Amino acid sequence: MKKSLLYVLTLVLLFIAGCSSSGTSGQDSITIAWLPNESGTDLTETRDEIGRIIEEQTGAEVTHQTTTDYIIAIEAIANGNADMAYLGAVGYIEAKNRNDQVHPLVVPSGESGTLDDAIYYSWLAVEVENADEYKNGDEFAIDNIEGKRFSFVSNSSTSGFRVPSTGIVDYFSEQPGFEDLTPDDLLEGGDNHFFSDVLYGGSHQGSAVNLLSGNVDVAAFCDTCVNNYVELVEGEENRPGSIYRVREDAVEPFNTVSGKEFILISVTPVLNAPFVINGDNIDEEMQAKLLEVMTSDEVANNERIFAPADSDISGLFSKTADERLIEVEDAWFDPIRELSN
Repeated sequence: MKKSLLYVLTLVLLFIAGCSSSGTSGQDSITIAWLPNESGTDLTETRDEIGRIIEEQTGAEVTHQTTTDYIIAIEAIANGNADMAYLGAVGYIEAKNRNDQVHPLVVPSGESGTLDDAIYYSWLAVEVENADEYKNGDEFAIDNIEGKRFSFVSNSSTSGFRVPSTGIVDYFSEQPGFEDLTPDDLLEGGDNHFFSDVLYGGSHQGSAVNLLSGNVDVAAFCDTCVNNYVELVEGEENRPGSIYRVREDAVEPFNTVSGKEFILISVTPVLNAPFVINGDNIDEEMQAKLLEVMTSDEVANNERIFAPADSDISGLFSKTADERLIEVEDAWFDPIRELSN
């Protein structure tokens, strides 16, 4: 009797052990944190599609954590409340500074399908009717942004703060009276400040709307975060002097400024944003599985994620050639890390 009971208990324990070790690494859920730029309803379909593919390929249930503030997403991945996140380069660096177990997984490639052209663009834009105020002869210049009302995205934004603020400081610090200018001097506006007023959009979309609503004179935001809402009406993509118009059918927050136009006065290339993971939460086996999933042809060829130019879907990325998600290492972000020092 005792032998039979021991035999049964042994079988039960073996069954439980087998269940816990079968399939993937045993991780039964993955929470993905999204920045405010990617948390809108226009990208619900994309977020759900990424979650669906991860669930099918790993067996882990995916939960999406949308946010209204950069810091929320950064802290979520750093402190382990999220297992995975889609962050800008500066956001990733800030998260890694808080927790060294935060690692980059993949970034969207450029048209070549490699890291060689894995860039997007940081814009400084003004309303079209004010364009002549920001010219030096026939060329656009930023000389006259001093003293203006300015909108950044967030001081944790790569293309919405770190890159434009560094560019402004580099330009003006070579001019008399601004030798000691630093990015911190741009954080606030008012008397005895570089800008007369400084607003934060909270997202790239919000910063653009700050401009088009007349709340500021100049705004910083990036091309990829507003592509789903605007159309090029004059000039070349991502070139100073190019004019964009908000689509008539644009959803929130652009629905209040549909038909409005803006012109680019400065354009700066920026390293693409990574998907990152928290290594304290996700073990090496699951990391390998996630890397395989995210770099797969199924993701690269999915129009709900990489949307073709003629698509009615607001994909997270654009598909014009060989774009896909590709593996990336921490050292690739060193140029952005240097801007933060």
